[in-house]
Amino acid sequence: CKIISYTYTEPTIAFEYFFEIMKLAKSRGLYNNFVTNGFMTEDVLYCAKGYLDAANVDLKSGSDEFYKSLCGAKIEPVFNSLKVMKKMGIWVEVTTLIIPGMNDFERDLKTCAEFIFGLGKETPWHVSRFYPQYRLDKVVPTPFSLLEFARKLGLDTGLRYVYTGNVSGDKGENTYCYNCRKTVIKRCGFEVVEYNIKDSKCKFCSAHIDGVGL
Repeated sequence: CKIISYTYTEPTIAFEYFFEIMKLAKSRGLYNNFVTNGFMTEDVLYCAKGYLDAANVDLKSGSDEFYKSLCGAKIEPVFNSLKVMKKMGIWVEVTTLIIPGMNDFERDLKTCAEFIFGLGKETPWHVSRFYPQYRLDKVVPTPFSLLEFARKLGLDTGLRYVYTGNVSGDKGENTYCYNCRKTVIKRCGFEVVEYNIKDSKCKFCSAHIDGVGL
């Protein structure tokens, strides 16, 4: 094990507890990663400086109205957290769970893609499939065509790495070299089945592949 990921549920709810674990992890050469909704104060992030290496942040929509109606929150603090994380040198990835009829509008997806591009074109964006659960058990699963549309939108915006999530075996699970377009990491679910990166470079064209080497 090289990384501890803090998730299920929001790690900042128990930040003081997790922070003690993060310090112990660092002292033993481990990396720390938050899976978070991004709704936190800057104080938390600056407190974690030097201990938090990476974060996968939910950007639930590009619409403030969606945040207010479904999450009881505002989008601006999430935008700000993402900006601060990037400024601090934390490796950031963004995930958007696409819910049919709620946050799947082209204008909102475009807002997400453009904001992420503003963070840096190397920032990965995961567009994930929704499945009916809990209070949204009457909503249909996200159509594959919608995930493909969102992924293409992200790539057309200029993002280097856009992935489809919750669809095992889909081509959107793979990492492609932005320069030669060949597959540098082939995945199936949680398994890596092919790896074509050496010294952080594409084996085919030697382009630098963004990420964190472990």
